[in-house]
Amino acid sequence: MNIQPKHTEPLILSGRDVTAVLGPTNTGKTHLAIERMVAHESGIIGLPLRLLAREVYTRVCEKVGAHKVALITGEEKIQPDGARYSVCTVEAMPRETDAAFVAIDEVQLAGDLERGHIFTDRILHLRGRQETLLLGAATMHGILQRLLKGVSVVTRPRLSHLAYAGSKKLTRLPRRTAIVAFSADEVYAIAELIRRQQGGAAVVLGALSPRTRNAQVALFQSGDVDYLIATDAIGMGLNLDLDHVAFAQNRKFDGYQYRNLTAAELGQIAGRAGRHLRDGTFGVTGQVDPLDEELVKKIEAHDFDPVKVLQWRTARFDFASLDALKRSIETNAPVEGLTRALPAVDAQALEHLSRDEDIRALATDARRVALLWEACALPDYRKIAPAQHADLIASIYMDLARHGHVDENYMAEQVRRADTTEGDIDTLSHRIAQIRTWTFVSNRPGWLADQAHWQEKTREIEDRLSDALHERLTKRFVDRRTSVLMRRLRENTMPEAEISPTGTVLVEGHHVGELQGFRFTADQSAGGEDAKAVRAAAQKALAAEFEARAERFGASANGDIALGSDGTLRWIGAPIGTLVAGDEPLKPRLVLLADEQLTGPARDKVAARAERFVNFQIESLLKPLVDLKNAEQITGIGRGIAFQLVEHFGLINRRDIAEEMKSLDQEGRAALRRLGVRFGAYHVFVPALIKPAPAGLVTLLWALGNDGKEKPGFGDVVHALASGRTSVVIDPTFDKTFYKLAGYRNLGRRAVRVDILERLADLIRPATNWKPGLGQRPDGAYDGQSFMVTPPMMSILGATADDMEEILKGLGYRAEPKPAVEVRARLEAQDNAAREAAAAKQAAEEQAEQAKA
Repeated sequence: MNIQPKHTEPLILSGRDVTAVLGPTNTGKTHLAIERMVAHESGIIGLPLRLLAREVYTRVCEKVGAHKVALITGEEKIQPDGARYSVCTVEAMPRETDAAFVAIDEVQLAGDLERGHIFTDRILHLRGRQETLLLGAATMHGILQRLLKGVSVVTRPRLSHLAYAGSKKLTRLPRRTAIVAFSADEVYAIAELIRRQQGGAAVVLGALSPRTRNAQVALFQSGDVDYLIATDAIGMGLNLDLDHVAFAQNRKFDGYQYRNLTAAELGQIAGRAGRHLRDGTFGVTGQVDPLDEELVKKIEAHDFDPVKVLQWRTARFDFASLDALKRSIETNAPVEGLTRALPAVDAQALEHLSRDEDIRALATDARRVALLWEACALPDYRKIAPAQHADLIASIYMDLARHGHVDENYMAEQVRRADTTEGDIDTLSHRIAQIRTWTFVSNRPGWLADQAHWQEKTREIEDRLSDALHERLTKRFVDRRTSVLMRRLRENTMPEAEISPTGTVLVEGHHVGELQGFRFTADQSAGGEDAKAVRAAAQKALAAEFEARAERFGASANGDIALGSDGTLRWIGAPIGTLVAGDEPLKPRLVLLADEQLTGPARDKVAARAERFVNFQIESLLKPLVDLKNAEQITGIGRGIAFQLVEHFGLINRRDIAEEMKSLDQEGRAALRRLGVRFGAYHVFVPALIKPAPAGLVTLLWALGNDGKEKPGFGDVVHALASGRTSVVIDPTFDKTFYKLAGYRNLGRRAVRVDILERLADLIRPATNWKPGLGQRPDGAYDGQSFMVTPPMMSILGATADDMEEILKGLGYRAEPKPAVEVRARLEAQDNAAREAAAAKQAAEEQAEQAKA
């Protein structure tokens, strides 16, 4: 790869009329930017969050009137005719503007691995005609001076003092506290605890919609609750009436790894404590160790390591072709102080889509390539796998490229799926993520035939879902009468019992046992004269908890449930049931792991949800087997082969069904092929099952009916083959059946993936110089013909010459020594034959393309 040389000259030769206003939180930077903007005839300000953009938009409207102010984000556009001021998210800011004033807030995000390149681009290139303000942390001082020659830097001190208050128990935190954690599960667990102890809490997570977050913040600001449980989403400019910030976690997943927060990140969040001239404090709680003295000094003094490099990505995209676009995205940073950003969501989607032949066939000119890149900008609100997100983009792009707009029926169906306010917190959060996707689509110019209709429709649905989610959050974490997770037991004649989010059961503060899933394990050390009453209270609390958990489990999403390789069904980590053999391999029986207290409708609800999940796993991961089992349209010999494929979990050695194969007509073959069956030289098999997930489930189902869970190698083989290796050395201590279940054939000391063996057959076939009249044996070889083993044959198997001999013998071939002269001649003949075959194949493909054209 060519590395472009770094330049020492500034990228922007002049920073004239650019002012960087830097300092810690609570310095009034955003307020200054608003005042400066409205003092100009026109202006634009970019904020890091849609939530914050909404807040600033409201403040600007109050100053100059709503008819003069536009709000522009990826999902929302309010653009009055003649608007003079624009409030945007940074991603929605234009790269060029004629506005007199430009401000960019939280510029230190230019160092963020995911979004940083957007901030860097606006910092370097977007300017107001008369004034440009860059607002952010003091850590940006040096890098801005280095990149923007002549920039004026103004530092502002914090208006109030921030002090470290040490470690406090969750139940002893002062009023007006924000408790910070970095996962939804932890936020909800803490909110439950605070609700029980203090009466209620508001929650703020990045996954919530802006409308829901605003409503939760308003709940805290109004004084209805005195505690706010939040992720680092509160760190970016939210104006909160906080006295104290307590860190319940100090590690987070940044999209690439779990890591400790930096001093600057801790300072950004802790700085939310205190407002205007009122001092604030910060500290730790829960299992977080007290902060060391040096770190505390840095946070209190707002003295953090300077930002040394900004994330950068070129804005000069080459749309000549897909490959040209990909190369342009990979352009190296042009100067010191910038570093090429890691592939963002749009670049990852493009990489995936560029391998799709249908997409490549459409993206054949600069306009189509540019359109594809525009479609790749669709944010991944749902946080799904990159391949799934790319598939969604592909559907949208193909509509745009073929018809000029997204299909209205497709749009209507996607919107309809999200248009219901039923369900729990997680369900509503998922629907909001879905509708935000289509809100974004409705705001893209030219993507929809009736854009105004869909903008109104998606906004109305998102608002209703957001209101419903706020109601659920408030009901769960504020209203004591309707607790979902647990219920405190209150009776004059009985002690008080409670259950922690982690499953610890307490009575009057004393530990009496643990609840995991629907099983309670009593602490045998609990005793004393009142032990009987204590345990009775615990059992009564458990009865209410079982009912609540059954409701939650019955409505839980598939993502909260997992089927382990050992057949244990878990719900958010807790064992719920286990699979045992059923009457048929594809219909295992589920045994609930639950106490007798889970009875009646609650038990039925848990059992039904668990069985639905297991059936879903089998029907999705093993769909080809399910289809073969139920394929009533296949009759005769084909039906018998289908039955054997199901019985052998999708893999049969061809020689074992040689007679059936001779009798199978072309119609029967075609019917089986349509169900995913491949007829190879050595095997009849289902390629879709040769993947880790289906192979793992197949192994489990076989093990259930054959006492296989106790056999050596159970689970280990699938795990070892998950890397996708074409062949591996067989572990002699493992049961060899597990290799076959994973889609491998045992040949000598190696196990070789069966689809790779079929590729080997494709290499052997032209090397035999086969002619009509020479019979093909059931093992795939040709009577009376010989061939030489070539490097490509060994390469695809990852095998040595000795391994190759064992593999071929296992396939039914016989080794014959040949003189060196004859070997060279045969190798040359095979190479010629291979080239001729390749040329013939290419000619046939070209002829087919011409005929198609």
